[in-house]
Amino acid sequence: MIVKKILSEDLLTIPETKELLEGIKESRYGEEIELGYELRKTINHVNTFSKVTSEKSRELVVKLSALTKMKPSIAIRIADIMPDSRDELRTIFAKERFVLETSDLDAMLDIIAEAY
Repeated sequence: MIVKKILSEDLLTIPETKELLEGIKESRYGEEIELGYELRKTINHVNTFSKVTSEKSRELVVKLSALTKMKPSIAIRIADIMPDSRDELRTIFAKERFVLETSDLDAMLDIIAEAY
């Protein structure tokens, strides 16, 4: 069994992942290497669920991260899902140990609306 060591770890949004996978796909087609099953399924998934460009998603994460009570992982999740209502935002924050004010939720929804 080959054990690999993690060199670095970054949180990526779905559109950023899509951009990376497109580069891998193009390089493998150039080298005439067949895409594996998992890679094909992953590319299909990110193509299906990517809603904005990678630049807009990263900009959204930066803006959301500036808000209070916002963790980077939650900002990434919001950028991936792009919720449309307060209830959808509340479900994202359901595991957290605090309750968000309506004004906080509205501020998040305004930032998300700008990204579209």
